[in-house]
Amino acid sequence: MYGKSPVRVLPLLLGLQLTALCPTKAVEIYTSGALEAVNGTDVRLKCTFSSFAPVGDALTVTWNFRPRDGGREQFVFYYHVDPFRPMSGRFKDRVVWDGNPERYDVSIILWKLQFDDNGTYTCQVKNPPDVDGLVGSIRLSVVHTVPFSEIFFLAVAIGSACAVMIIIVIVVVLFQHFRKKRWAKRADKDEGIKSKEEEKLKEETHKVSIYLEDTD
Repeated sequence: MYGKSPVRVLPLLLGLQLTALCPTKAVEIYTSGALEAVNGTDVRLKCTFSSFAPVGDALTVTWNFRPRDGGREQFVFYYHVDPFRPMSGRFKDRVVWDGNPERYDVSIILWKLQFDDNGTYTCQVKNPPDVDGLVGSIRLSVVHTVPFSEIFFLAVAIGSACAVMIIIVIVVVLFQHFRKKRWAKRADKDEGIKSKEEEKLKEETHKVSIYLEDTD
């Protein structure tokens, strides 16, 4: 009995030594933290991660939701080799996979936002043997319209573009006007010179006629 104990303990000791020499690193998750979107639109909930272990078929991704006004946590989405959408609940037929595990991206898209979608969305990634780490979170706020600042900058951009177009049109019109005016002046000047030459020619012709008559 006592002779077998060291044999049984040896694998455990070796395991502890290997763990101490090669400690497991934690999965690091990156999200926007806070996000604002307009009611009725679609929004991409971006979540990326880093892991010391190669990404393979063991990778799992779990998205959950907790309403802002409280209540139990709700399932949103699950990924393991293939995406698994919720079969019931508020997110049925409203969430799709938009990630790429090879690029460490496990994002999803939420369709047709509603005001009761306000709350915190959590993204949990496990990539065995790298399974520890904090859960990423996104605080989503669904609003009636885009913020004033965005409308303001959009209006400024459109107004600036219109102003530039109007200035260009005015410059072109003025250029054509002055060019036509310059051509008209040149034409009048040429016509005046031509008239003077014709008048001079007539005078000379008249003088020649008078001279010939006097000679006769």
